[in-house]
Amino acid sequence: MPFDLSALNDAPRLLIEAELKPVQGSRFQPTGFPNLGHAVYEAPDGAGRMILVESAQSMANRLEAVCWDKAANDWIAPLRGLPVVKVIDEDGVPLTTSILEAHRLNSEYIARTQEFKSKVENDIHFRKDRPFDVIKQLVPVLLKYDPNSILHGIFLEEIAGVIRLPRVLSAFIEAKEAVVAASGGVKFNRVEPEIKGGEGNVPYARDEWTAAKITAYFNLDLRQIRAFGLGAAVEQLLIGLALFKIAKFLSEGLRLRTACDLDVVEVRVTRPNGFHIPDLVRLARELPAFIEQVAAAGAFEAERVLTVTYRK
Repeated sequence: MPFDLSALNDAPRLLIEAELKPVQGSRFQPTGFPNLGHAVYEAPDGAGRMILVESAQSMANRLEAVCWDKAANDWIAPLRGLPVVKVIDEDGVPLTTSILEAHRLNSEYIARTQEFKSKVENDIHFRKDRPFDVIKQLVPVLLKYDPNSILHGIFLEEIAGVIRLPRVLSAFIEAKEAVVAASGGVKFNRVEPEIKGGEGNVPYARDEWTAAKITAYFNLDLRQIRAFGLGAAVEQLLIGLALFKIAKFLSEGLRLRTACDLDVVEVRVTRPNGFHIPDLVRLARELPAFIEQVAAAGAFEAERVLTVTYRK
């Protein structure tokens, strides 16, 4: 029997929080940004400093990565059958996919190919002299070629600046009452330690952090999914796929960096009341049927894999 999503029927959003902790010790390394470093800010309630451990854009990439089998260059087993765009070079060597590219279908390796233009761009039917209807013109095409772009959003500026879809599934990780754990080290040159230019002995400083609480937040926009008007089967697939991504990430994707390896303490649904997340095993078991149900309705391309050739 499929898992019950009826508790979500009238909810505008599904909000999930996962309390995390370092696998070992108490220190962790948050994400960093060019010309900024770590994103540190004061807590709104005045209770010390907060730090952004993982940004929304990085979390989108991580939620995608846990769904891809790099060795097989395909979806992991429970998700095989979902549409995807694969990129090869002129010699037929695999380069990348719409799952691995940060901008998904808008990657220059995809959006500038002849195959993309003749299929995806043609199906979108963008015209400069007419208003663009995102729901009618864009969303069904994303479902047809790359449903992942529906969940994580897309900006197809390679076609036109008005072709964009915000994230349906967003996430971030932040830490509360964060304190710097300063340390450092030395890179040794055992032969000629006095060589200049960074090739001799080089001391360096290193900042890690500790925090009273680390929390991952997930927000699934159910109202947006329903607004697409794609029918109950597609809604069930998109929600099931989003839940699978979250469960898979919390199970296998929490080694964010060498010095940021986290573990789950507790997962809770904060909205709506009464909804319980199906476990990963059940989600993996039932998603193939959801995929085939949508395919049977003709929402996917027959081949389900669009292969495009990137030419330099």
